[in-house]
Amino acid sequence: MKAYPQPRVLKPTRKDVLVLTPWLAPIIWEGTFNIDILNEQFRLRNTTIGLTVFAIKKYVVFLKLFLETAEQHFMVGHKVIYYVFTDRPADVPQVALGAGRRLVVLTVRNYTRWQDVSMHRMEMISRFSEQRFLHEVDYLVCADVDMKFNDHVGVEILSALFGTLHPGFYGSSREAFTYERRPQSQAYIPLHEGDFYYMGAFFGGSVLEVHHLTKACHEAMVKDQANGIEAVWHDESHLNKYLLHHKPTKVLSPEYVWDQKLLGWPSIMKKLRYVAVPKHHQAIRN
Repeated sequence: MKAYPQPRVLKPTRKDVLVLTPWLAPIIWEGTFNIDILNEQFRLRNTTIGLTVFAIKKYVVFLKLFLETAEQHFMVGHKVIYYVFTDRPADVPQVALGAGRRLVVLTVRNYTRWQDVSMHRMEMISRFSEQRFLHEVDYLVCADVDMKFNDHVGVEILSALFGTLHPGFYGSSREAFTYERRPQSQAYIPLHEGDFYYMGAFFGGSVLEVHHLTKACHEAMVKDQANGIEAVWHDESHLNKYLLHHKPTKVLSPEYVWDQKLLGWPSIMKKLRYVAVPKHHQAIRN
């Protein structure tokens, strides 16, 4: 173990941001963690991390950059299995993978509406968690494919259950969050409730916790469908409802999901780790 600076009880590393939730989950910002200490802790446990990503229809075009940048920045030095869910297995690109890293292609059907593709992810992750992930990895990270890794994303994020602060709402009051506000929906959250607004593009945890989350969200979506209602932000609305009642044990700052074109680069963000790739939404979604 290499020498590192002593943590100072009277000298907080960040004074400009909240680094702890009221339920004592750390909020992960640059400057709050020492990656060498964490790497050693997770190496001792011989941790394997699964990264799930959905590349349905034209979204396969994003896979190459997603995987290439993950190779540079995601869990480097740890064992990783990429789980690529796709309806176009022949179009999955060949990307050179480092030692201890492999890619598994899981063939799934596609849906006409991108909303259905998006919501179907919860069902697939939940099903494969039981059948496969539970036996193969320790943690699951569930990510959007139309993004790229731009800086370090490592074991500092790993915990029983983590969510990521949505980059558009980290400064907003709960009344302004785009939660589902119709009581008829299973995703309903009243105006006076809510901690944070979490982004659907990056969440995870232990396989068991991710299984619980995705199963609950899928079941809630099935109920909504039977009642002829679709939550305003689809799976993200259900994710937010779940994390309100099952508090995450770590919360990732918006460093972990950012859109520079939309939001620039405020000084509070020391690193932009996982960022949106510019795209023509409509053309790709349809």
